[in-house]
Amino acid sequence: MPSALERSKALFIRRWGELSGYWGINRTMAELHALLYISAEPLCTDDIMAALQISRGNASMNIRQLVDWGLITRQHRKGDRKEYFAAETDVWEMFQCIVRERRRREVEPIIETIERCRKMAAEELETLSEAERQQAEIYGRRLNDLAEFLNAVNALLNALLSSGQPGIEMLKAILPPS
Repeated sequence: MPSALERSKALFIRRWGELSGYWGINRTMAELHALLYISAEPLCTDDIMAALQISRGNASMNIRQLVDWGLITRQHRKGDRKEYFAAETDVWEMFQCIVRERRRREVEPIIETIERCRKMAAEELETLSEAERQQAEIYGRRLNDLAEFLNAVNALLNALLSSGQPGIEMLKAILPPS
């Protein structure tokens, strides 16, 4: 029977994997990240495969994505041909990596799409009937509202990322206790 520590680690890895959808990644990628985050030593692909019971291809693909996100790094050991992987353990750095990547993948493209939609709608505004123009104006106001909101969120993310941990500490001081 696994020890309480091993059961605790398995629970953490499983729950971290369940949160994967919230940061826009697949479950295996999140579980791999959790495994490396709680590991005292860097792990090689074989260790990761055994711990998570996944294929080499699945492990390699998810390792590559985590490296691209900046959440894990490759490490080499003298005299060993294997690559080892270690997670970023500074929670603030992890948060920054995730926020930057999510913003790049999700927030920035929708802001660009809204801007394109606004320009496309504005091009033919003069050729529309009165009823169509009214609908187009409602559409335009809603796109403007959404763009303003997303730009504000993007500005908040920029401020948060540039303020670093001291900014988080200041923010925590003004928020009600949880």
